[in-house]
Amino acid sequence: MNLYHTMSIHKLITIFALALVFSCKMNEDQKPSTIVEEEKGGIDINTLPKFNSDSAYAFVAAQVAFGPRVPNSEGHAQCAAWMIALLKSYADTVVVQKADLKAFDGKILHAKNIIASFNPQSETRVMLSAHWDTRPFADQDSKDQDKPIDGANDGASGVGILLEIARAYSIQKPNIGVDIILWDAEDYGQPADSKFPEMEDSYCLGSQYWAKNMHRPNYSAKWGILLDMCGALGASFSKEQQSVKFAGNLVDRTWQNAQTLGYSSIFLQEYGNAIIDDHYYINTLAHIPTIDIIEYDPATQAFGPYWHTHDDSMDVIDRNTLEVVGRTVLEVVWKER
Repeated sequence: MNLYHTMSIHKLITIFALALVFSCKMNEDQKPSTIVEEEKGGIDINTLPKFNSDSAYAFVAAQVAFGPRVPNSEGHAQCAAWMIALLKSYADTVVVQKADLKAFDGKILHAKNIIASFNPQSETRVMLSAHWDTRPFADQDSKDQDKPIDGANDGASGVGILLEIARAYSIQKPNIGVDIILWDAEDYGQPADSKFPEMEDSYCLGSQYWAKNMHRPNYSAKWGILLDMCGALGASFSKEQQSVKFAGNLVDRTWQNAQTLGYSSIFLQEYGNAIIDDHYYINTLAHIPTIDIIEYDPATQAFGPYWHTHDDSMDVIDRNTLEVVGRTVLEVVWKER
């Protein structure tokens, strides 16, 4: 055993311990909250799991501690093993869908889509997803463009929120079937200045593969929510146009729930641009109405300034933003019947 391998094991043990401490503390402290809301026809009382922002933040930090999660890298393999083990401790079932996917540069990416299911017997299902891989180069940075990024927000934030939702569901089961899917090979897309021949649909390779080769025959979900770049300080979320086109009703319900929770300054009543993200392929190939909650400024027509740069580190992650998105998603799912 060489020194590097020993250090890797020690890092894994530290990360597992960190996540276990947070998980145990949350399991001791958390009790489902009672939400009383007025509905058409009377009062509906539901028991809603709590979302803990400290736990979500720890899940983001744990991913970043593995280093960049670029397909075929050691950090990628270690992070996958950690997430799979964690989700097996939370969910009813976990499926790992492996695929060898050809990237724009000819490399074969050994990808893993990770699917954790709650109430697998339920016919009424919804899907929550995020990508867990990171950009292999910092093509939007002015320095070290050939080096991979940490991807704290672009990747780890959405996954951190979903891992916290999974932890909450392990304590208080949802009323319906919920599938949490972590997409791989989303961010290995072709950069604008690439020397390779142009490749169509070079992003979102994992979700494209899943949409054509579902983890379960005849799988279907009533709707889906994709989380991407959902944890930055000062983030706001406009209504992304592909989401409005394919699942406008779900967009309206989600933004209305956010407003009811007091988050109208973060979930804006504004329309953004149409973005090609994992949800595009889920809508067009799998035909599951899916929306994208993604940080995008319609005024500047840009993602956050950290996007695809080395500034996408834990320094940009904010517990409040994680909580706003996590609580909103939990409430939307809980109201589904």
